[in-house]
Amino acid sequence: MIAVVGHTAIDHISRVVSFPPPNGSTTILDRKVYFGGGAANIAAGIATLGESCTLVSAVGPDFEGSEYDRWMKDLGIGQQFFVDPGANTPTAFMFTDPSGDQITFFEWGASRQFAGSPAPSFPFVHLATADPGFNVRVAEKSGFTSFDPGQDLHRYTASDLYSIIRHTSLLFANEHEVEGMCRTMDLSRDALIGMVPMALFTMSSRGSTLHHEGESHFVPAIPVTCADPTGAGDSYRAGFLSAYQRGLPPVECARVGTVTASFVVEKIGCQTNLPRWEDMKVRYENYFGRFDY
Repeated sequence: MIAVVGHTAIDHISRVVSFPPPNGSTTILDRKVYFGGGAANIAAGIATLGESCTLVSAVGPDFEGSEYDRWMKDLGIGQQFFVDPGANTPTAFMFTDPSGDQITFFEWGASRQFAGSPAPSFPFVHLATADPGFNVRVAEKSGFTSFDPGQDLHRYTASDLYSIIRHTSLLFANEHEVEGMCRTMDLSRDALIGMVPMALFTMSSRGSTLHHEGESHFVPAIPVTCADPTGAGDSYRAGFLSAYQRGLPPVECARVGTVTASFVVEKIGCQTNLPRWEDMKVRYENYFGRFDY
């Protein structure tokens, strides 16, 4: 069983003509509401791929019995939720320009419950965007720990990052997060890689690189028509972690992550086009060759 810790959120995703300057405005071309939250996206991806998953998250009183709640339960995701009766379920407002760049505004809402809550321990846990102190406490108590600072990186102090990375088995980050962690911790990229057994750095459409046992392995992205980049990183993590739980070698796991992400970007919404393992396998073999798992 894979435990995932972090945000469950409602995503408001908009396409805009361009990003406005300070004190300026822009035109919204399209806006829709989707299920989201980094941890919930990863949990949904893991469950759709067929692995057992529990989500540790925080929601408002509006969540129970909602369409999103029913969706999670239909997927078989276990829910260990903190409910804050005086806050909204976290909400993200994402704006994407024609070049694919994105700006996000995030309302923490009920996620404030993480800070004062007791931390559980798990044999296998992924720490997604959430309260830094809570994530540190979970990492200290757990076995295999995968860590992804995500868009909450700005909340982590250098002490937080050093504390959590000391207990991290697998570090996920995109290139901007790598730069931010190195700056906050006053480390070089190589020094950061050297602190963890495995590091997986994604580079959007330019693929990803796995650093493991002193070697680096580049995995190219799969060329697809991208409708929306939102959720690509979350689905990559879901694919990698599901494959790793099944005992696949890390390089194969990175390829599974790449294939899983290729499905998600073809539709708008982080959980709209999640693949089953069988679907992922077909596309994997089309691009990477035989896959006996």
